[in-house]
Amino acid sequence: MSDKSSPTQPKRASEISEWGIETDVAVIGFGGAGACAALEAADAGAEVVIFELASASGGSTALSSAEIYMGGNGGTRVQKACGYDDTSDNMKNFLKTCFGSNADEDKIDTYVDNSLDHFNWLVEKGVPFKDTELKERAIMALTDDCLLFTGNEKAYPFTEAAYPVPRGHNLQIEGDNGGPLLMKILTEQVEKRSNISVNYETRALTLITDDSGAVVGILVRMNQQEVAVRAHKGVILCAGGFCMNPDMVRKYAPLFDKNLEPIGNPGDTGSGILMGLGVGAGTVNMHECFTTVPYYPPQSLTYGIFVNDKGQRFINEDCYHGRVGFNALVQQHNHAKRIYLITDVEGYGDYEKMSYLGAQVAGTGETAEELEKELELPEGTLSSTLEVYNRNAEKGEDPLFHKSDAWLRPIKPPFVALDCTLGRGTFYPFFTLGGLDTLPTGEVLTAERNVIPGLYAAGRTTAGIPRTAAGYASGMSVGDATFFGRMAGKTAATR
Repeated sequence: MSDKSSPTQPKRASEISEWGIETDVAVIGFGGAGACAALEAADAGAEVVIFELASASGGSTALSSAEIYMGGNGGTRVQKACGYDDTSDNMKNFLKTCFGSNADEDKIDTYVDNSLDHFNWLVEKGVPFKDTELKERAIMALTDDCLLFTGNEKAYPFTEAAYPVPRGHNLQIEGDNGGPLLMKILTEQVEKRSNISVNYETRALTLITDDSGAVVGILVRMNQQEVAVRAHKGVILCAGGFCMNPDMVRKYAPLFDKNLEPIGNPGDTGSGILMGLGVGAGTVNMHECFTTVPYYPPQSLTYGIFVNDKGQRFINEDCYHGRVGFNALVQQHNHAKRIYLITDVEGYGDYEKMSYLGAQVAGTGETAEELEKELELPEGTLSSTLEVYNRNAEKGEDPLFHKSDAWLRPIKPPFVALDCTLGRGTFYPFFTLGGLDTLPTGEVLTAERNVIPGLYAAGRTTAGIPRTAAGYASGMSVGDATFFGRMAGKTAATR
């Protein structure tokens, strides 16, 4: 076997002289998706081997806050304890509005219909959720409270399609430590099962197919040797997205190619997607990524307004930070040279003490005209925008963008402008939202949407529930990865 194995060039089983490892199910990647796939496959009676590139479990799930987006079915235990009734239709309407024509309605329906069961499965595995709600507007819960609004549930136009219910479930732990705790619990569950073994520091190289094109195994590099792994029931790719592969980002998602900061683990190189492509898999949504301008905390900045280099607003500022970030990126893609967040002293508040934004003060002014001049905006633009905004805010109205009256108040001088332009210090992170086309069962499909026998995938190796930054809510990725990881594990084990 050659040392130059390529992920897009599968091996034929007839070329394999020796199978170094034989198992029922081979799982590639030991993050949230891989862990849940392995657990469900093992609990369905299959023998499972996990292959992980790093020297420990975790993947991108361990790097996340691990809010998990769950609800519907009348509500989870936590939602009910906090006084919320969340119907499945309400949750489906929200998610389908979030992603529009990008949405996979079959996946959304399956996810929502089984969301309460997923919550209960996590609790049964030892994942702790406290029956309390964090009421403030926050990117993550730094307290050990569980429930919080993590998306656009309370913002226009989503309120036109569904009534607002919080669905972000934060683990019962203080600080931004949910991801490590979730992966610690899932790893302990994996280690309890005698029919799961784990190989760390092992790189998956390429899939192995039989003469009919079915996936029958995978070639890995471990201990500096290439080893052929025979997987009698199937291979499950849970190898992450491709944000760490600049060539793939440039090719498939060029909008996100300049000055954004990839967030993920070093293994997010797209290898799982490339292996799928090599055996004829189709891909979906490869042009979409999550991005954000994390302009809260402090939540008081929500009272401000975002403007472009024409002094014009372009979004209702009570949206989720990812929706605002994406729209700011689109403005700049369409030749806006600057993006500013305009606020006042009260709105600026604790920005210097508690923020993730990284934006510098670009200007201040005792009047709108003075700030306009300092920012070198066309004369009369910002001053007109502020006049219209403030006049309507006095009445609790925003006829242009329908910002909720909860975040409407006049912006009073002296004014402050934060420079939210890409490449000028502001934090614009991103990760990919496209990947292999799969059924809700985890089965990987060809471009014609025929099932590839023996191949399954979950997590960011696939295009799952979250499809756009503009419709994203925190918790959708971990919710999607853990749930569809479970589905893939179940399906592979019963093949």
